Amino acid sequence: MGSTSAENHDTGSTENGTSGVGRRALIKRSAALGVISVPTMSFLSACASGGGDDNSGDNEGKTSDSNPFGVKKGSKLDVVIFKGGYGDDYAKAWEAAFKKQWGVTSVHTGTQEITGKLQPRFNAGNPPDIVDDSGNQQIPIDVLAKNGQLLDLAEVLDAPSVDAPDKKVRDTLIPGTLDAGMQEGKVVALNYIYTVWGLWYSGKLFKDKGWEAPKTWDDFLAICKDAKSQGIGGLAHQGKYPYYINVAIMDLIAKKGGLDAMKAIDNLEPDAFVGSDAAQEAVEAVYEVVEKGLLMPGTNGLTHTESQTRWNQYKAAFITSGSWLENEQLKTTPADFDMKFLPMPLLPGSVLPFEAIRAGSGEPFIIPSKANNLPAAKEFMRRMLSKEWSTLFAKEANSLTILKDGVDPDVELRPGTQSTVEASKAAGDNTFRFLYTEWYSEMNSAIENASNELMAKRIQPKEWLKRAQAAVDKQAKDPASKQNHRD
Repeated sequence: MGSTSAENHDTGSTENGTSGVGRRALIKRSAALGVISVPTMSFLSACASGGGDDNSGDNEGKTSDSNPFGVKKGSKLDVVIFKGGYGDDYAKAWEAAFKKQWGVTSVHTGTQEITGKLQPRFNAGNPPDIVDDSGNQQIPIDVLAKNGQLLDLAEVLDAPSVDAPDKKVRDTLIPGTLDAGMQEGKVVALNYIYTVWGLWYSGKLFKDKGWEAPKTWDDFLAICKDAKSQGIGGLAHQGKYPYYINVAIMDLIAKKGGLDAMKAIDNLEPDAFVGSDAAQEAVEAVYEVVEKGLLMPGTNGLTHTESQTRWNQYKAAFITSGSWLENEQLKTTPADFDMKFLPMPLLPGSVLPFEAIRAGSGEPFIIPSKANNLPAAKEFMRRMLSKEWSTLFAKEANSLTILKDGVDPDVELRPGTQSTVEASKAAGDNTFRFLYTEWYSEMNSAIENASNELMAKRIQPKEWLKRAQAAVDKQAKDPASKQNHRD
């Protein structure tokens, strides 16, 4: 995904742990974009060197009201950015501003090979100072946290806001957006980008074909069938990264069964999947697309960008993704494509309304506990949550951040991104967000693997439910899981 979900992010829960993201505050400037939480690889038995003494002694300057962490002028900051859907130009702009302010020189690495480049460094006790830990090669946050390799970000979040020193940084953020970065009660990752997940389509294609954006699953299937009859795929998905098709499956579960169905999964309930009518209907609905041949031909074997590029070429009516999609596809999207976001259409008898969307924070930034320059890393993150840096991000990455009213009004958003802003307004408080993707990387990978088998017709919905429930049951046996709970 080039971003934080399969190749980026996302991701990727409500953000307040229950229903929604306290949208009113956001809507004033409105927002919805970003990245996602990311499908992670079930690996990392390594990463064994835990946290310990930091190495920041030589990088400590004098603290003051304007320099709460004691940034030392002339020191160096090691920054690693996932170069996916949002690119890394925004980080370069931040680094330039940081150098101007503090005289700190940044060593910048932009890459999609997060695990390959960073796992050896974590293991050797020589990690970077700040990392955008995203993409298909993300190092799972829960693995790093269990090994004591992540800094508790409370000190940053409780520091004075750059823009309003009388407020703590945490009090300037969209409510609930810190939830996705929590592990066992501590915020160890800052999910920085405000993201929505759902279906996407071309306004131009729909206008040319006379299609109306569907609000029900039956209407969605009707368009897919009409598209097929005209030689166009119905649904494209990023087959090599099943994170994306789980956007559809999980959204359908949440909208059909309501927040209780969502929380049952996050809370590892014994009937989260097997015994859940919402889960059964959702997976059967997605499988119907496969059974009826309504997938874009070849989509199961494609990467995220390959599938998305074919969608840009009008070879499919719909695709699932998060709101990093537009920025990720800038080079392949026709000028008149008119990219549009669509909330997941409803199954019959759904508890949540059509306007309900999965929305929240994506793209996790972390500070390793053994960072060499902790003072500068903390200050860098504090400045990320300033209006100046939030606006820089919006200009460079066409996306909004978790900072309330954090973007200057003169920033113009592209059509797809603007459509997510409008969807966010329409949703109001009807937002939801799964957290198991961040809390339990092994469980998440097992569910993704089952979805991969399902889309290839190697298993049926009943078997998918069994495998997903087995992943839940296995995770529930981990005593540490009891420290993660949604009310």
